[in-house]
Amino acid sequence: MLGGPLIILVSLFYLGLLFAIAYWADRRADQGRSVIAHPTVYALSLAVYCTAWTYYGSVGRAVQSGVGFLPIYLGPTLGAALWVFLLLKMIRVSKSQRITSIADFISSRHGKSHLLGGLVTVIAVVGVVPYIALQLKAVSNSFTILMQYPHIRMPGSVTALPFWQDTALYVALLLALFTILFGTRHLDASERHEGMVAAIAFESIVKLAALTAVGLFVTYGLYGGFTDIMQQARAAGLMESMLGASTVSDQNWFAFSFLAAMAVILLPRQFQVAVVENSSERHIPRAIWLFPLYLLLINIFVLPIALAGQLAFPGGTVDADTFVLTLPIAQGQEWLAMFSYLGGLSAATGMVIVETIALSTMVCNDLVMPVLLRYWRNRPAPVDLSKVLLRVRRGAIFGILLLGFTYFHVAGEAYALVSIGLISFAAVAQFAPTMIGGLYWRGGTRAGALAGLGAGFSIWLYTLLIPSFAKSGWLPSAFLEYGPFGLALLKPQALFGLEDMNEISHCLFWSLTANIAAYLAVSLVKSPNAEETAQASLFVDAMKHDRPAIGLWRGNADVAELKRLASRFLGNRKVDTAFNQFFASRGRPFAPGQPADAETVHFAETLLTGAIGSASARVMVASVAQEEPLGLDEVMGILDEASSIRAYSKELEQKSRELEAATSELRAANTRLRELDQLKDDFMSSVTHELRTPLTSIRAFSEMLLDDPRMALDDRKRFLGIIVSETERLTRLVNQVLDLARIEAGQGEWTTGEVDLVALIEQSIETTSQLYRDHGARVETDIPTGNFRVWADSDRLLQVMLNLLANAVKFVPADSGRVRITLSEESRDYRISVADNGPGIEPGQEEAIFEKFQSGDSSSAGNPMGTGLGLPISRQIIQHFGGRLWAESHPEKGAIFSFRMPKGSQRLPASETGSRDEPTHTDC
Repeated sequence: MLGGPLIILVSLFYLGLLFAIAYWADRRADQGRSVIAHPTVYALSLAVYCTAWTYYGSVGRAVQSGVGFLPIYLGPTLGAALWVFLLLKMIRVSKSQRITSIADFISSRHGKSHLLGGLVTVIAVVGVVPYIALQLKAVSNSFTILMQYPHIRMPGSVTALPFWQDTALYVALLLALFTILFGTRHLDASERHEGMVAAIAFESIVKLAALTAVGLFVTYGLYGGFTDIMQQARAAGLMESMLGASTVSDQNWFAFSFLAAMAVILLPRQFQVAVVENSSERHIPRAIWLFPLYLLLINIFVLPIALAGQLAFPGGTVDADTFVLTLPIAQGQEWLAMFSYLGGLSAATGMVIVETIALSTMVCNDLVMPVLLRYWRNRPAPVDLSKVLLRVRRGAIFGILLLGFTYFHVAGEAYALVSIGLISFAAVAQFAPTMIGGLYWRGGTRAGALAGLGAGFSIWLYTLLIPSFAKSGWLPSAFLEYGPFGLALLKPQALFGLEDMNEISHCLFWSLTANIAAYLAVSLVKSPNAEETAQASLFVDAMKHDRPAIGLWRGNADVAELKRLASRFLGNRKVDTAFNQFFASRGRPFAPGQPADAETVHFAETLLTGAIGSASARVMVASVAQEEPLGLDEVMGILDEASSIRAYSKELEQKSRELEAATSELRAANTRLRELDQLKDDFMSSVTHELRTPLTSIRAFSEMLLDDPRMALDDRKRFLGIIVSETERLTRLVNQVLDLARIEAGQGEWTTGEVDLVALIEQSIETTSQLYRDHGARVETDIPTGNFRVWADSDRLLQVMLNLLANAVKFVPADSGRVRITLSEESRDYRISVADNGPGIEPGQEEAIFEKFQSGDSSSAGNPMGTGLGLPISRQIIQHFGGRLWAESHPEKGAIFSFRMPKGSQRLPASETGSRDEPTHTDC
């Protein structure tokens, strides 16, 4: 049976497991084997977005407003699509500038202003501390409920205890101690906490597994699945109240989704894990789909649990926010209840740990550090400043958690805790104009950012936070009903007469309107100074730099002084390693007495920025470096010159690419010329060989006749017949060579007109009929009825047909040869095919046979090879009239020669014939 000691023991064991994971991850990082250098770990760490408000509150919100809980997760899901642009740029800027927090980001963009960083910190603390109180409340209430197992009594029904007996106090103290061990064991120049990220990723798995386990038990253990629970809820009249009458209007869906989309990157804890802790930009693509998938999985069972809780506890006898815990308790599932408690503990502690680390960094760097710098201006500062800063951060962690506990204890079950999540979302949404505007607009100024944040935060206080106090009974209700001093136009939740809006949507509209208007107006009126202009260039142009950009600096500084300054904050060993690596990357050793250039000063400043923030780092570097201030005109001149250099560089790159393309074309042309020269040599060699063969026969037989005048008459006739035959062969060869040369040179003789393809086929068959009878072969035809006319030279087309038929009969078997002529009509062409039943063409030789002096191997047929010019001439003729001639073959099944001719009563223009589709295998 569950009891207090067991619950405390399990809680401490779980927190100890988290610490062990964090310690192990830190050790691995020190060894150069980072655990978090994986995109899945990065995506899981982003799930710190899902706090106790998600774990417990989504079910409660589903009971209250049906599907109205979805915008909190729909917003981040849709907003994730923009991360490839927005989040990537934020990470690129933060890595180059060593940004440590969202306050550091905004102040660094606007001239590294302490005042602006301090204002952002105040907004973050005021806006988020009540959210931390919500986590403490969730842990305290779940602990109290589990302590009463197997009975279910709500914490609110218990008499209020003194604060020293309140469980939330000890939860806050324990989490403060745990957070210090997690995040402030040492001062890091990169301000990254690998152990913390590993533990948060593990917690994300635990809370998802716990909520899924409860959902599976409820859906398939208590009921027969989703359909069964929906049917029973409909029978009890719950479906209509939850889904049919949702209290969330369209404008609220938009407002809540927008707030959530902004909060997922603007909440201090989200900025910490998404930007500061990011170890590689390559992790973003996986996070874009894995994080929304996580949100989907953690909300799958929200509606079934909400419906089951209402069926099990009718009449609102049990707080709907606790259904995840009370349903297992009611069914006697003590270990499932314990697992559910650990899931809620994971959701709450993950948020508190990361949030307090982020807020303590901001408080130290942007509130306390400026005060210390003024204090040390006239007094000697401690030698080891890192210990001072660690004490400040640890004190800030305790202070923030005690503020959260105080808010929780004083407010009790007040209205402010019900919707505190959205109230905090609306607070951090005030950072959006200055952050996003600062990334893409050069004109944003420090004064404009101060005005925008001040106006937006003031409206948030007036329209949302103060009314929540009034609803808690801390202020008179007349303040809400009639406005201050009875001025109806100033009613906090109907400002200037804007009524009938949800309080969150109302606050969002007026606060962002005032924020954006003030930011733009003041920035346009007041020009940026030199520092702001320089920083604006580094932020806006961050994606154009292949390496971190160097800020503008001109002055005198000593490297040894810069090194000693950094060592006071980070320790000698870290600084020695950092400086040695920096000078090694520049190709020269570290020499303490050498003067520092702009790049060295920038390096020292960014090294310090990772520890104390950009504004304080700028002040500390200025204390040991004599900087000559740059005027705005000088800064603009330098930036203009840099822009001109980049433009000139791009122009040179473009010309270089064009030169490379021209060089490639010349190289290809030269290669083609060499190929043509080789073809010419091959052609001459082939022509010479073909001419030599008949000439050799003529000479041999002529000499035999000359040497033997008394030769027998029969032999004389036979020899003279051979001489005549070889002479005719020689004549044909010369004519074909001349004919091919004229065609290729465009000087062929053409007599064009309409040609009837059916008559052409019949004429070619009749002309070659004796040749086929001599070989014992037959010709078959497949010619449909119709009018098949093309525009061509009839004699030339007849020459093509005779060549194809003469070639075919050479290769068919004697006495069983068969040649089939087919005429068909296609979409734009007529097609004629001549197929034989010979041995076919060797695989891969279908194109080679159309080269000059190439012919198929006829040895198997016992026929002499021809001149090798018939097919090349035939292809040239067909192409001249806009057609195409090709061959295909199947070994031992014969060859098919086909050609296409375009339809029509006139020849197609060259532009069209040249663009006709090449034949494919399916065409054949």
